[in-house]
Amino acid sequence: MNVRQAPLPPWLLAPVASSLGALAAYPSPSPARAAVAARHGRSPSSVLLTAGAAQAFVLIAQAFRSAVSPVVVHPQFTEPEAALLAAGHQVGRVVLPPPYTLDPALVPDSADLVFVGNPTNPTSVLHPASSLAALARPGRILVVDEAFADTTLGPSGAPEPSSLSGRSDLPGLIVLRSLTKTWALAGLRIGYALAAPDVIARLAAVQPLWPVSTPALAAAEACASPVAVAAEHAIAQSLAADRDHLVGLLSQIPGVSIAAPPSSSFVLLRLANADKVRLALRERGYAVRRGDTFPGLGTDFLRVAIRDRPTMDAFARELSAVLHGREPR
Repeated sequence: MNVRQAPLPPWLLAPVASSLGALAAYPSPSPARAAVAARHGRSPSSVLLTAGAAQAFVLIAQAFRSAVSPVVVHPQFTEPEAALLAAGHQVGRVVLPPPYTLDPALVPDSADLVFVGNPTNPTSVLHPASSLAALARPGRILVVDEAFADTTLGPSGAPEPSSLSGRSDLPGLIVLRSLTKTWALAGLRIGYALAAPDVIARLAAVQPLWPVSTPALAAAEACASPVAVAAEHAIAQSLAADRDHLVGLLSQIPGVSIAAPPSSSFVLLRLANADKVRLALRERGYAVRRGDTFPGLGTDFLRVAIRDRPTMDAFARELSAVLHGREPR
């Protein structure tokens, strides 16, 4: 699910396009790795570039086959659990109750490999950094999926208030980041993992050779620049205003409730017969994400993405019409 709808900015498009002239050589990750490390105040040895964050799920599941009690905190993106199951793990679940904010006490002490999203897809909940840090301990690998972290703001407007991307003091921490959301690069497949050098080396040992293409590496380097970081902050500020606008619209529709306090580029809704409502919206030209495929949710949930205001205004009108039996406009 991309955050960005606009074309790529010149500072990103130009290096990606220019890299096409160097496709005869094998890709070298060193410049991009150094740029990502500098962006997060870490050493290059603590960075692993991946073919999207999804590849990192698979690498972790393969690299830590010795884990005896892996746990996935739900509701969240389902790919981490799928990667664990494909690697032969017996996966435990911690299902958070509404409003889906992390309580570290719910995670068993025996869990030696823990996956949690922040902000979490599909709830849009942003867990406090202190709650996440409380899960780290010797003998445990803690994986925090921050694919949408750059869409978040703190109460004072500070960017990424709950990110652990700069923390090198927490044992066993792996932070996953994606560049495919904010910059609409899903087809390019680029993300990265941040962790202690020994953990990064363990992940790299199970990674295919040359896993990230030359154009994707050019994108990673560009997206780690100060210009990109400033642009991310501006996008997050605009997104927050648009999110408030959508929440205001939806809150006025009888029968619709905001299921959790949203902090990212999507909002989780709860409404009766959401499975049927989703199909009716599709007939009217609107695609929303079903909730029943996420553990801990069900057929009364929908995930709605933040879009431009005219689109959101029209969507709210159509949702109200579906719920109250009116004909399409």
